[in-house]
Amino acid sequence: MNQKNYFIIGASGGIGQAIVKQLMEMSANNKSRGKIFATYHANQPNFAADNLYWLPMDVSNEKSIEQAIADIKQQAPHIDWVINCVGLLHTPHNQPEKALRQLETDFFLQSMQINALASLLIAKHIKPLLAKAERSTNAPAIFATISARVGSIGDNQLGGWYSYRMSKAALNMGMKNLSIEWTRSLKDVCVVVMQPGTVDTQLSSPFQGNVADEKLFSPAYSAERLIEVLDSMTAAQSGSFVDWAGESIPW
Repeated sequence: MNQKNYFIIGASGGIGQAIVKQLMEMSANNKSRGKIFATYHANQPNFAADNLYWLPMDVSNEKSIEQAIADIKQQAPHIDWVINCVGLLHTPHNQPEKALRQLETDFFLQSMQINALASLLIAKHIKPLLAKAERSTNAPAIFATISARVGSIGDNQLGGWYSYRMSKAALNMGMKNLSIEWTRSLKDVCVVVMQPGTVDTQLSSPFQGNVADEKLFSPAYSAERLIEVLDSMTAAQSGSFVDWAGESIPW
């Protein structure tokens, strides 16, 4: 990989933290290292590197998103890759709904805000930094968001999980829309939504009972696979919904 500047949102979570560590390892072997900007919500992770910059950011607050990106602008002329790893599946008070009777308005709206709206707001404010990235159709700038296979309408055979499924389906539509708009106004950028596999993180921990061991990925393994897929994407693939192996997922 040539020198790139990265922006990883949700880097205090399992997948986000693993992606940052993977990028740190890659950049350690590259003399012309780019910068890695990584966000946390409440607690800053306790690892560091001379090219790693931690930023507080609340994805449910547009002013917080705008401030974090303003801070990046002070330290980097452009961003080449954006990866949003933030997601909400459950809270201490709410679990994914098994039936319609469990639907609660506040949790539903919170899911939409975190899982769907946040990526659009990040895109809104990061666009000028992506526009300044040096790139080609063979190595486009990347705007990636972690989605979920359960957000696929075509793949839905089980039902349930109303808030999570619907918010991820909304995310997918938003990113598809964004890919079309940016094809016109921001050339050679690949907008992609990604399914990371079932990863052993706090988000999935209550729901791992029926997952076969070989299908439960470590955050490090998932991060490595996701970065490999992103590194092979072209601008022509903008608007894709793919899994950790690069395979397309039906909308």
